[in-house]
Amino acid sequence: MNKHILIICDGMGDLPVPEFGNKTPLEAAKTPNMDRMAKLGKTGLMFTLGKGIRPNSDEAHLVIFGYNLKTDYPGRGPIEAAGVGEILEEGDIAIRGNVATVDNELRVIDRRAGRIDDTTPLVSEFNGMEIDGIKFLVKPGVGHRLSIVMRGKGLSDKITNSDVHYVTEDKVVENWEGLKVNVPQPLDNSPEAKFTAEVLQKFLEKTHELLEKNSVNQEREVKGELKANYLLTRGPGYYKKVEPFTQKWNLAKAGCIAGAGLYKGLGVMVGMDLIPVASATGKPNTNITAKIDMAKEKIKDYDFLFVHIKPTDLFGEDGNPQGKKDFIEKIDEAIDHLDKVEATVAITADHSTPCSHKDHSADPVPLLIYSPGMISDNLAKFGEKDCQQGSLGIIDGKDFMKIFLKY
Repeated sequence: MNKHILIICDGMGDLPVPEFGNKTPLEAAKTPNMDRMAKLGKTGLMFTLGKGIRPNSDEAHLVIFGYNLKTDYPGRGPIEAAGVGEILEEGDIAIRGNVATVDNELRVIDRRAGRIDDTTPLVSEFNGMEIDGIKFLVKPGVGHRLSIVMRGKGLSDKITNSDVHYVTEDKVVENWEGLKVNVPQPLDNSPEAKFTAEVLQKFLEKTHELLEKNSVNQEREVKGELKANYLLTRGPGYYKKVEPFTQKWNLAKAGCIAGAGLYKGLGVMVGMDLIPVASATGKPNTNITAKIDMAKEKIKDYDFLFVHIKPTDLFGEDGNPQGKKDFIEKIDEAIDHLDKVEATVAITADHSTPCSHKDHSADPVPLLIYSPGMISDNLAKFGEKDCQQGSLGIIDGKDFMKIFLKY
């Protein structure tokens, strides 16, 4: 047997919650299936990017997959673009986007436009727009998210973000409410960076005009809902290819089961097959059981399957420990009998998203590896505190695949 299933519950790690008797949502949740696998398997803690480093999801996943961020990271924009089905070309600049709500002075009221559910009718009218010889390809992502690809000559990814939540991709502005949208600026003195920032700003101004007139926004305003009338951009990246995951780890076939665009994009970027699950949405209504059932079925045809589960992170970002706890229990119900599958299974997270922070943190994440017949740690519970006692110890994300594939 040399088959492996990696389940990443996004942002599952957390900190003690007073209303749970100072237990984390994972520790407070009823998780008999994960607990059984922890008892029969091995556990530990993992700093995905290294001790003291606050991870972004895309970087954390790439490192967990065994890639080097200095040489292999294309930027988050290209990853998300690949995840929503864009066929990228050499030289493309891909950028992450949100539809947001701004007032008449371009002050940001809500970065997610009230967590609007679908941007398709909003972005369709400016997909394919051309400005100064640059073509803009825009596709909707999950909820308020979208992908923007700039295609043409003389472009650079060395530009700042327009999203007020970020000054640069690694610096978060905590109190962004009421700030005016940022104007993209070049990050170096190259004519390419200057041109890219200028043409992107023209695009943002034009799309703002179109969004204000869009019938969907007029209807939302009548209903008293927030208008989605501005695009906030961040995470520009220059598209480049990376070594296929199967080649890197000497595997015949690898697959990806995910709902959200970023994680589908990660699978595409490293050469995994995308395995569709119609009810996998990347939202709290996602069908976790359908994902796990698909993994159980498809592992017969694959050496390696990556299964991504997003909403644990969303509940953390919303500061909702009860919602996070309840959703972890749904995950546990879905993985019932997963330990009966002839495969080695790992359950972990890409980062912690403490409900008290409403954001990612540098805290380590719990890690469980189960393989039939392995020498077990015999621990009673899968949770942050118990995993400190596990035989895997405290590892860095860069070492995970080497450890996992040994079982």
